Amino acid sequence: MRWIAHIEGCPKRVNHAAVAVSHKIYSFGGYSTGEDCRGYISMDVHVLNTQTNRWVKHPVSDLPYFENDDILPYRRYGHTAVVYKDNIYVWGGRNDRAPCSVLFKFDTFWHCWMAPPTTGSVPLARDGHSACVWKNYMFIFGGYEEETDLFAKQVFYLDLDTLHWSYAICDGFEPTLRDFHTTVCINDKIYLFGGRGATLSMDNQPQETYCNKVWYLDLKMMRWHCCTATGDIPLGRRSNSAFVHNGKMYIFGGYNAVEGKHFNDLYMFNPETCVWTLLKPHGKQPCERRRQACAKVGDRVFIFGGTSPINGQNEDEQIEAGHDGLVDHSDMFILDLNPSLKTLCLGAVRQYKLNYRELPRSLREELYNLRAPNKITISRPNNSAG
Repeated sequence: MRWIAHIEGCPKRVNHAAVAVSHKIYSFGGYSTGEDCRGYISMDVHVLNTQTNRWVKHPVSDLPYFENDDILPYRRYGHTAVVYKDNIYVWGGRNDRAPCSVLFKFDTFWHCWMAPPTTGSVPLARDGHSACVWKNYMFIFGGYEEETDLFAKQVFYLDLDTLHWSYAICDGFEPTLRDFHTTVCINDKIYLFGGRGATLSMDNQPQETYCNKVWYLDLKMMRWHCCTATGDIPLGRRSNSAFVHNGKMYIFGGYNAVEGKHFNDLYMFNPETCVWTLLKPHGKQPCERRRQACAKVGDRVFIFGGTSPINGQNEDEQIEAGHDGLVDHSDMFILDLNPSLKTLCLGAVRQYKLNYRELPRSLREELYNLRAPNKITISRPNNSAG
């Protein structure tokens, strides 16, 4: 396991949502510091070709022969994106005016948006929830509902074939309420970690809580369970990333406001043994951050964007940072979970600055793509949520 690339000049975004379709990663929305967070401008789409590590800002069409072609999603944060049959479904999130409960579908062939009508028990609009796919269902959990001014407690699922929403009746000891957590689906279970909760202090004031337990929802029984985990148990956190590889859950980064700490650690959770393992891959790792996006293609994980405390170390960063002392990132890190001999050799060429001019053209191009910056230019992300 090795961090094999750190590439600058990528989309500068926080609280964006990203998914992989084939060899491309699609990133939706998020904000940049200085942008209008209240307006209803259409959501931008950035696409990464993971074979070249080049980003493009994708032109999006609303072709007239699709239903609801006049409806495009507005830019937002705290939304989710999932993939089903090469289509991407974006739900929830908000701008600084209001949250959204409309389902949007992005066609990766035509590169167009649709807002297909849904039926059933549509969840209240929210942000900071999680979404994952099991079979033909998208499951929604948690987040914060503006209408009730409360954390959401119900589980909803959408049949992605019929677009019918249902409310899931779950047994068992339910997890505490939260937002900006992560969920992943492994076999027939949804595993939940992290997020920000709230409780009342001794003087009856609200205070944030950060749960570090792993919960899972057995989808066949619709029953919640809390794992008795052992090993290198991570601190609770919000706005972390999570992905699945070989039947195990991995988490990266995040933030704990009680501890006042951002993270850049990488953990693996084995659901069969309930054991956490702190991983320390070789190579240059990302700095501490939260609100980044993460997607996996094959054995490679792509982590990009997010925001970090400036720590007063860089004058330019201090000037560009928002009022909350955070600076946002336009970089991307690539983690190879199973690097090949070729990848290790190319890494040695870069590390020891060896002469690569006699290498075959294909290898020279691969070296270039692992180090050359992108040229996406975006203003800086908004740090108002998560």
